[in-house]
Amino acid sequence: MRLAGKVAFITGGNSGIGLATAKRFVAEGAKVAITGRSQERLREAAAALGANLLPLQVDLRDVKAIDVAVKKAAATFGNIDVVFANAGASGTTRIGDTTLAAFNVIIETNLTAVFFTVQSAAPFMNEGGSIILNGSVHAVMGWPHYSAYAATKGAVRSMTRVMASEFAGRRIRVNQVTPGATRTAIWSTLAPDAEKLAALEKELAKTIPLNRLAEADELADAVLFLASNESSYLTGSEIVVDGGSTGSPLGAPAHHQQTSSGLE
Repeated sequence: MRLAGKVAFITGGNSGIGLATAKRFVAEGAKVAITGRSQERLREAAAALGANLLPLQVDLRDVKAIDVAVKKAAATFGNIDVVFANAGASGTTRIGDTTLAAFNVIIETNLTAVFFTVQSAAPFMNEGGSIILNGSVHAVMGWPHYSAYAATKGAVRSMTRVMASEFAGRRIRVNQVTPGATRTAIWSTLAPDAEKLAALEKELAKTIPLNRLAEADELADAVLFLASNESSYLTGSEIVVDGGSTGSPLGAPAHHQQTSSGLE
């Protein structure tokens, strides 16, 4: 088992990438504390994963609540080896009709809460541990109407580098996983039913060289690698899991027609 005897703290661990990662960590021998806002989803996660999962209902915009959750996790399972600051809020911030309140929800959830999650966990982390921040391809794509979201994810990438320097003396590695379009509940506001979701996924796939969305489990695989000793010499790094969207965008179906041989 790659995380045998380890303790992990995952924000936003009751759904999507966070839940997939929690499942993977438990399967690999870790004890895992997860945060989430939905008590129902937390109960479902606890029922599925058993005694090695500690569900904690937390609104990450409440910095004091983050501190309480980390202390409870450490008191329950012991000092922490892995932090995955995963939770985030999406949403458009179109210039001309965005309120300060809507803008701040994204900033406070995706940036402020990430910093304070790490700060709260730091005193309880074992030497040689791993911190993983969750980024996004939005940081570099220039997607219209996502100024606040993209800004937070660009800031997370900068913060990964700074934190890697700050934690180096304790041999705690700080890295980032950067998802592209991933099949999670984050799309529900844009596609509230199965038919609309299928249509949205079809359109999104045209912009991805591998011609499909990622599965949450594929992101969990990358996070597990960064959490494990297999990445023992990586810090300040970023693993982009986007099917080629940012690295080879011209390979996407939207830019070419496939021939029967698979060549242009």
